[in-house]
Amino acid sequence: QVQLVESGGGLVQPGGSLRLSCAASGSIFSIDAMAWYRRAPGKQRELVAKISSGGSAVYADSAKGRFTISRDNAKNTVALQMNSLKPEDTAVYYCYIVLGATGLDFWGQGTQVTVSS
Repeated sequence: QVQLVESGGGLVQPGGSLRLSCAASGSIFSIDAMAWYRRAPGKQRELVAKISSGGSAVYADSAKGRFTISRDNAKNTVALQMNSLKPEDTAVYYCYIVLGATGLDFWGQGTQVTVSS
């Protein structure tokens, strides 16, 4: 089994920064894609950013220029640095991984990010 543990969410003022982290553990040989999704109140879950095993990153338009996704393959971790946060970034953020060997995917439990003055 695979477990994902997220951390770093919280309350921040508009214009502030937060760094989300996600650590994967368990029966992992390799991880293919790693990503962050979010679900805002009343909306569907959406992709924020994803990163391949080789480090290539893709961002949602709303995240470009403000968010940076990174990963540490040795530690099976993925992080999301979020700068210049806006109230519309308020959401529950979920870590997501796809295992390289099996293609199985796993979700974290979610961490709340609230941007408000």
